[in-house]
Amino acid sequence: MAKQKKSLPKLLNARYKLVVLHEETFEEKAAFTGRLWSWLTGAVTAAAVLVVLTVILIRSTALREYVIGTSLSSEEREMLTEAYARLDSMEQVAQANDIYLTNLRQVISGQAGETLEDASRQQAQPKNNIPANEPDISVSDDELALRELVESGAPYELPENQQNARTGISSYTFYSPIKGIISADFSAKDQHYAIDIAVKMNEPVRATLSGHVLFASYTPETGYVAIIQHGNNLVSLYKHCASIIKKVGSFVRGGEVIAFAGDTGELSTGPHLHFELWYNGSPVNPNDYIAF
Repeated sequence: MAKQKKSLPKLLNARYKLVVLHEETFEEKAAFTGRLWSWLTGAVTAAAVLVVLTVILIRSTALREYVIGTSLSSEEREMLTEAYARLDSMEQVAQANDIYLTNLRQVISGQAGETLEDASRQQAQPKNNIPANEPDISVSDDELALRELVESGAPYELPENQQNARTGISSYTFYSPIKGIISADFSAKDQHYAIDIAVKMNEPVRATLSGHVLFASYTPETGYVAIIQHGNNLVSLYKHCASIIKKVGSFVRGGEVIAFAGDTGELSTGPHLHFELWYNGSPVNPNDYIAF
């Protein structure tokens, strides 16, 4: 044992030579000399430096996710789950808003719209080309304001209509938009989704229910048009007006004057009010709910 203890320091202090030779000619290319403890210390130091550099590289780059993985706390996981849930909800809201705006454009042009259920059933089917005779409705400033109003999430359900929303529009008490003589009845067969009421010029036009004004502008075919969004996905339209006194986004009460009857637009044949009522994106006969 004493001889082994004395030989260990002697072994560590012994000098060694590392020679690099050519494989075929055995010509000496390089030579390194040093004590054994120097070689061991250098090897351990180099290994430690390599390990430290590797750890720093992994923790400070994207390799961390593949080697170590993401270690999220319970709060971070909960926040991430809520973020994904909000993203999914926003996608559904965006889809509903797109269908809603499309329906409004179709309502203005006098065509029946589609509901959200109809759109989900048609997603797997190929889209048909739009007929060539369908009018092109460009996006106006009022429609941009309408988009902002819809996307802002402003509530359209009015307190007085919360109970009516459960039983449908038959439980509403409608105001007659104007008094006059019916010159054209509602006819789904003829695609006349309205009641035409012949009146004198500048007769006041009243809102049939409380709601928000979604559209108030001039169109070439139907003149000055006002559209009001009521509760329970109910929309009323007032076309061929002489003028409109309400702005987009304003709240009106049932029976409040919103416009004056006139003879504007290419499709008008005289002073009258073209009144439409739409429920869940489909036209309904106003005669079934309103006494004109």
